[in-house]
Amino acid sequence: MEKRLTGQLDVLKKNAVDFLPLDEIASKFSQSLKTKTPLRLKIGFDPTAADIHLGHTVLLRKLRKLQDLGHMVFLIIGDFTAKIGDPSGKTALRPMLSDKEIQKNAGTYTSQAFKILDKKRTKVIYNSVWYKKMTLTDFLPLLKSYTVARMLERDDFSKRFSENKPLALLELIYPLIQGYDSVMCDADIEFGGTDQKFNLLVGRHLQEVFNKPRQGIVTMPILVGLDGENKMSKSLNNYIGVTESSGNMFGKIMSISDESMKEYYKLLTDISPQDYKELHPKAAKINLAKEIVSFYFSKETAQKEHDNFESVFSKKQVPEKMVSIAVFENEINLIDIFSKNKIVTTNNEARRLIQQGSVAILNADGSVLEIVKDQILRLKERETILKIGKKRFIKIVR
Repeated sequence: MEKRLTGQLDVLKKNAVDFLPLDEIASKFSQSLKTKTPLRLKIGFDPTAADIHLGHTVLLRKLRKLQDLGHMVFLIIGDFTAKIGDPSGKTALRPMLSDKEIQKNAGTYTSQAFKILDKKRTKVIYNSVWYKKMTLTDFLPLLKSYTVARMLERDDFSKRFSENKPLALLELIYPLIQGYDSVMCDADIEFGGTDQKFNLLVGRHLQEVFNKPRQGIVTMPILVGLDGENKMSKSLNNYIGVTESSGNMFGKIMSISDESMKEYYKLLTDISPQDYKELHPKAAKINLAKEIVSFYFSKETAQKEHDNFESVFSKKQVPEKMVSIAVFENEINLIDIFSKNKIVTTNNEARRLIQQGSVAILNADGSVLEIVKDQILRLKERETILKIGKKRFIKIVR
């Protein structure tokens, strides 16, 4: 049994940052093996956006490996906590989402998570199940269990407080509400990113308050986004969603920095550094893109996207498939076109791309015919191919 325990702990520790406390966690694994009882592994996601991205999968991949060892994952969908939004790392109060927005976002979370997790070893729970039944009298012991001084030990809270920036009571109680989920699902170990450490410790504390065994805590590194600086985030538009098209996924991975590539290999694949460190950076990045696209689609699809990428970016050809937009005028406002068809996230982004000379009219072979210098474009042909930035192509048809 000692060998099996060591093996399970090795799986748990790989790439992880915190194990709090390690002796308790080891004891939980040992007891699980002795009694042949699966550990209850908790992870929670607030559906504040519709997509699960590769940043989320760092945790999901870890949990899948533990599921393969026989343990159960309790996937908490925070349809109640999403109303507040996790304030971790935020400098201002999040806007409050409507029930309709939350339900829409939560609708696909499980199917996205099951691209990685084993459905048979996953219990999905919406935390509104217990919060909608909770009365104010039930809630008061939660508020009593933690002091304001302890909440202000959080770096982001203390910084905002010291800088006289608004800090809502709603944000202060968020860690309590998230932590209470651990009480309700009797979590043995809770997993989160390093930015979640404070919240996970609150969950451990609340279990003790409510006379439950305290959960262990495991944190994983935060995956950097496409900008190479900030954490991968939908709000920063620097993410790769697990439901994106294979072409978008391949192209976005090819756009990451060489330094980020090492972290992506480490956190998103099982490929050892020995298998790619001798490769040229471009070849290593292609290998990474093919590996990830193969996982979410197939090896055949990954090879097809590789071939398409080479033809478009190395040989400067136009991709076979692109967004086609029908118009009826000879003159069009590119900012309106880009915005309405979700080519860009904001009008300012569209305006900046044009001002920087990053929008071009292409010839059929992919060579540049003309750099677009104004947001009003006069169409000279029935079909006009535009390249926006480095990897976006659209066809304007009138």
